[in-house]
Amino acid sequence: MYKEKETRVKGKLTAKLNTPEETAKSAIEAVNPNQTQTVESPYDTEYNENEKAKAEDRVRGTAAKKRDRMSGNEAVALAIKQVNPDVMPAFPITPSTELPQMVSTYISNGEIDTEFIPVESEHSSMSAAIGASAAGARALTATSSAGLAFMWEELYIAASDRLPLVLCLVNRTLTGPLNINCDHSDAMGARDSGWLQVYAETNEEAYDNFIMAYRVTEHPDVMLPMMVCYDGFITSHAVMNIETLDTDSVRKFVGEYTPDNFLLNKDMPMAAGPYANSPYYMETKFNQRAGMKNAKKVILDVCKEYEKLSGRKYGLFEEYRMEDAKYAIVIMGSAAGQTKDAVDKLREYGIHVGMIKVRVFRPFPGEELANALKNCQSVAILDRAESFSGRGGPLGSELKAAMYDAGLDIPTVNYFYGLGGRDYTVTEARDVFRDIREIVRRGKEPEQFKYVGLRDRDADYSNEFRDFSGDDQMDIRMSGDGVRLSDK
Repeated sequence: MYKEKETRVKGKLTAKLNTPEETAKSAIEAVNPNQTQTVESPYDTEYNENEKAKAEDRVRGTAAKKRDRMSGNEAVALAIKQVNPDVMPAFPITPSTELPQMVSTYISNGEIDTEFIPVESEHSSMSAAIGASAAGARALTATSSAGLAFMWEELYIAASDRLPLVLCLVNRTLTGPLNINCDHSDAMGARDSGWLQVYAETNEEAYDNFIMAYRVTEHPDVMLPMMVCYDGFITSHAVMNIETLDTDSVRKFVGEYTPDNFLLNKDMPMAAGPYANSPYYMETKFNQRAGMKNAKKVILDVCKEYEKLSGRKYGLFEEYRMEDAKYAIVIMGSAAGQTKDAVDKLREYGIHVGMIKVRVFRPFPGEELANALKNCQSVAILDRAESFSGRGGPLGSELKAAMYDAGLDIPTVNYFYGLGGRDYTVTEARDVFRDIREIVRRGKEPEQFKYVGLRDRDADYSNEFRDFSGDDQMDIRMSGDGVRLSDK
């Protein structure tokens, strides 16, 4: 029978909030405990004064917090520990291997009582997660790339059975040729499987996304599985500053899973995944669609509640300096960080640019994104996966369709970047902004489906440097490793 698990908190986390100077000092000591040289705090600069002001504007939230430094996988593993789910079957694959490794260590140390099931393949791990969820347990698993492809058959079963399990997907390119680095081809290949998909820019956002996940999937108006996606190696293995919440607050926020219907309920016998021929199949798809549609409001409601707890604000997407933007980049995942840097630099020179980071790809917030872009003069949509449709990538195709439905007649260009882990730099983000600005200024016909940073220099649009003099008082000159900005 479904296990009525009592929440056990072994003690509230100490929530000492270090000052920025203490954090910088501890980071130095961690690298070199014998460091005697006086190091100027990075928080003394004008830039970090601005960051400090931004931090003071944030709502602190009701949860006790602790500043730390950890990788994305460490952060998500900590979130799993704090939620303490019932069952986790898993099979290791790079770069998600650390997740089951860390969770199994927590279990071995007696820190959580999650049932860990070592299996012989990713197909089996998803099968076991489906069985556990159907039985009434709160279940999860983790995988990447070919591991997700091996689960393909089971992904559709989990969604059609309306099982609210969670999959931590550490994004890695699908093989062909063999590559272990990041792009979004694994998740995008499963975008129509009926799963919710949410993407993270940072380690802290990946941590937050997992904590919020079950509140969305288990909502009676949704009851669909979710992929919590974050970029392999770039996010999963890179160490960043993070502010974690105390375990007691996390567990109270997530709550206990008490399903209405589950296989081990002897008082209400039921079947899971029965045969559904033509008189019934379409109705199951229509009901899944309704759950996906309802998820938008549920996600926003959960984000608002989480903001009160954590002081961190989330939505279907993030608008960065979009209030008066003429030119915008729409992007997903960790590359939003480089794009924000490019936005900040170009804003210094009076260029009205902005960025939208899509967090929730399923359900796709097409109407909301179109509304956010309606005042732009040109838009670039950046995809980290090819769809080989000849008409753009997954994000580009869906957003262009949404803009068309909204009646927007804005020059929009779809780019591909970062495939197979190819670097995406601040310079390349500025090149994209320059490209879409030239479309407006010179009345050019936009060239679609460009590859950013392509190694073939003859096909690399970013080497076409143009004069930016004029109303924005900006000039770009070629240098050995990119571009330099200089006042006219």
